[in-house]
Amino acid sequence: MFVVNVILGNYVLVCSMLGWVCASLAKVIILLARERRLDLRKFFSSGGMPSSHSATVSSLATAVAKTDGLGSTVFAISFMFAFIVMYDATGVRRAAGEQAKILNQLVGNFSENKPVYMKKNLKEIIGHTPLEVIVGALLGILIALLVPYRR
Repeated sequence: MFVVNVILGNYVLVCSMLGWVCASLAKVIILLARERRLDLRKFFSSGGMPSSHSATVSSLATAVAKTDGLGSTVFAISFMFAFIVMYDATGVRRAAGEQAKILNQLVGNFSENKPVYMKKNLKEIIGHTPLEVIVGALLGILIALLVPYRR
């Protein structure tokens, strides 16, 4: 019980976890509103609106700014970490998703019977659009600003 209390007392960790949970829950709700279907797998999937990765790391950086200040080394590290994660989500991971889409089409056009090396389609939604990342980042910042910090 002590460990749980210590973890739940860690403001930065709580904000980061809330960022991920809220963004993941928002994905499920948005899918439900758009397509009128409940898919709880969306809660744990990558890609989609809003970016849960962006919400998590921006909430982390904002919480660190509140606890340690904008001039702290810890904030600098968390800010750069957030920047790299969000850049990667719109760059490398998104490009990998686009390549997967093209490969799935090529294999599908090549043969109706998928070759042995393609037992299932590659995952196409890996990264994020810039808008998904921005909305995720704003959600994460908002969460950390709304969760009260007590010294």
